[in-house]
Amino acid sequence: MNISVLPAALTALISTQPALSAPNCGSRDVIVTQLAEQYGETRQAIGLGADNAVVEVFASRSSGSWTILVTTPQGLSCLVASGQAFEALAEALPAQGDDA
Repeated sequence: MNISVLPAALTALISTQPALSAPNCGSRDVIVTQLAEQYGETRQAIGLGADNAVVEVFASRSSGSWTILVTTPQGLSCLVASGQAFEALAEALPAQGDDA
């Protein structure tokens, strides 16, 4: 996925995502530590989603695994997606106000 369209795509995903069950949510510090220790994933991108939720993409460049973590303004962090074949792109972001 093109990283420049990630915020818009994630906003749509978060807005339509059904409520997540407890095992998918928890303390951001604990989740980030688990992503690093179990999968070798580190933060690769960050942005703001719906209702000022912080959206982060974690990935491992060696294994290609990736995870999307969303943290609400109230501090609840939830895993919303994960997968394989992560690829970092170095494309320029669209200019402010341009439709992507």
